[in-house]
Amino acid sequence: MRWLRGNEGLTALLFLWPSLAGFAVFFLIPFGMGFYYSLMDSPVDGSFVGIENYRELLGNPIFRRAAVNTSLFMAICVPLNMLIALGLAMLLNRKLPMRQTFRISFLSPLVVPVASVVLVWNALFDLHGTINAWLAGWGIRPHDWMESEASLYVLIIVYLWKNIGYNMILFLAGLQNIPNDYYEAASMDGAGKFRQWRSITLVYLTPTAFFVFIMSMINSFKMFRETYLIAGNYPDENIYMLQHYMNNMFKSLDYQKLTSAAFLMAVVIVLLVLTLFVVERRISKSIG
Repeated sequence: MRWLRGNEGLTALLFLWPSLAGFAVFFLIPFGMGFYYSLMDSPVDGSFVGIENYRELLGNPIFRRAAVNTSLFMAICVPLNMLIALGLAMLLNRKLPMRQTFRISFLSPLVVPVASVVLVWNALFDLHGTINAWLAGWGIRPHDWMESEASLYVLIIVYLWKNIGYNMILFLAGLQNIPNDYYEAASMDGAGKFRQWRSITLVYLTPTAFFVFIMSMINSFKMFRETYLIAGNYPDENIYMLQHYMNNMFKSLDYQKLTSAAFLMAVVIVLLVLTLFVVERRISKSIG
């Protein structure tokens, strides 16, 4: 026991092994098995085919459409989410009436069950829903929001409504960690509000912004639940995402396409996150 207490690395490993074992059983081993199946022509008594499944997957127009939709959704939602969250955080960082109430209200979407959220959005955007009833009252023809190009914008609104509050709190915490002395010194040197915002606020919010970007990107891949509950297995082609494709491959027991698509998506996410971490470290060193 004395030897274990003296060896801090081994002691830490003993405390960590339950979590490591759970991670290996529920994540690492299944991921390895999925990669193995992606190289076989059948999950039962199959033969090795190498990257043939990946070639077939990349040549599939449905998969390419799902990949384009997922990339487009992420490219629109993540920057827009960060800009709105930063603007709200800067607004609520000032002394405003009912500031605490606004902070809590923006976090309410995080605690509302997904099923309840879906019922509300269905009631709003259904062909016979509330918005179409308002349009009909103004003499405007009702629009089928979820079966047209507008479905992408509906999904973007749902994503922003759900995630802006969480990112706003993160930005607000980052803003409150910036010392006021920096702004006072810059003001004495003649720097205006915009120059202070550009040279102080944005610079010292860089670590927070990278974290928010990563979380926003990951959350954009989690919009499958809402999309699935709102539009079903086969929604409009504008919101048919990679998760829809993998879910449908699972239902049809096509494990080769399922595992290949899952592995490709995982590789892309890991590469993006690693690239962001490298960039964040370099920027943090330059700030330091």
